[in-house]
Amino acid sequence: MTRASAAASFQPACSPGQAGILGAGRLPVPAQPAAGKPLTAVLPGRSLPRAGHVLAVTARPGQESIDLGRLLYAFRRQGASLALLSLSRGEASPLNSTRERLETIRPWELQLAASLLGISSTTVSDFTDGGLSQYPVAELSERVRRVIRKFASDLLLVIDPAGGGPDDVAVARAACSAAEQSGVPALARMRVAARSGWHVDLGEDAAAARAVQRSAMAAHASQAGALPQAQRRADLQDGREQMRWLVPPRRMYDYG
Repeated sequence: MTRASAAASFQPACSPGQAGILGAGRLPVPAQPAAGKPLTAVLPGRSLPRAGHVLAVTARPGQESIDLGRLLYAFRRQGASLALLSLSRGEASPLNSTRERLETIRPWELQLAASLLGISSTTVSDFTDGGLSQYPVAELSERVRRVIRKFASDLLLVIDPAGGGPDDVAVARAACSAAEQSGVPALARMRVAARSGWHVDLGEDAAAARAVQRSAMAAHASQAGALPQAQRRADLQDGREQMRWLVPPRRMYDYG
């Protein structure tokens, strides 16, 4: 499955209370413009959603730093407790700057990166890296739900599946399903080029968040060949993060 076909397979939005109608694990799609009409503009900035226990769910080690690093730092600065679930060990990467097996070294690198980001607990599952889309949504979702219960998570954070690969889509579907069944909202961090959603301005924390993110990226030494490009992309970001709800909170005012 290509990234384009993965994105094209999205279903209408799921929201709390609608799982029985739309089916658990279906994903919301950014609005598509009608012919001749512009894309939906990004909504004005909001504050970072308030949460006591944030669970980030990723496909593999490294994404918590490259994609979610600044947001995780910002949530920690706001006082949230952070946990991380990586559904695979990252063994499918074509890069390895060490002499260790990737399935062994990458979870250790993740532990170091997590400590730099302020993540208090990490869980690494053994689903196949690069093959998450081959697992039933229910199987991945049950793994997410177990971690939600273990850490009493009240907010899920994932990488937005729009424009991502099949593994990112699988993670988001599982998170959607787990969020609905657990009664917690699921928030997606959108990619820089996104033309919809809403943004959070990190303000005076932006520079510190970028520095911490760079340090967390560097912890993934086995992926050293990709780090310069990833760090250049991070340096080009402004002080904002683009967001959208995959599963919105039942009471929006509880989340800022």
